[in-house]
Amino acid sequence: MRCTHVALQVRDMARSIEFYQQYCGMRVVRDSTEESRVVWMSWEDDPQQFVLMLLGRPYAAGEPPPCQHIGIAVRDREYVDALYARATAEGISKVWPPTDGGPHIGYFCGIADPDGNMIAFSHRPELC
Repeated sequence: MRCTHVALQVRDMARSIEFYQQYCGMRVVRDSTEESRVVWMSWEDDPQQFVLMLLGRPYAAGEPPPCQHIGIAVRDREYVDALYARATAEGISKVWPPTDGGPHIGYFCGIADPDGNMIAFSHRPELC
């Protein structure tokens, strides 16, 4: 396993991009508007190494952003399924079921840590 991304929901995309460029030295490596705007930022030319994903999805003030997560790459789809099965068997109630998110996202599930922070476990062949 290895960390591939951190996804943050943001309220003002332009302001967030500017912040990460100026303070963190990152640059935009992908900008997508398929369902909602998603911007990938990185220090590297190869976004397969690690990206900060800025998710332009509104959320209620005072509520935790529901799509915010840490992304972890795993070896295969079966491992995603096994992690999900284990989490549900152990009674973890905040989970995202296994889903095929297409070529940029891969096959993934999400499992909350004890404090409710989501970890997305995904299989994308080019990351393995």
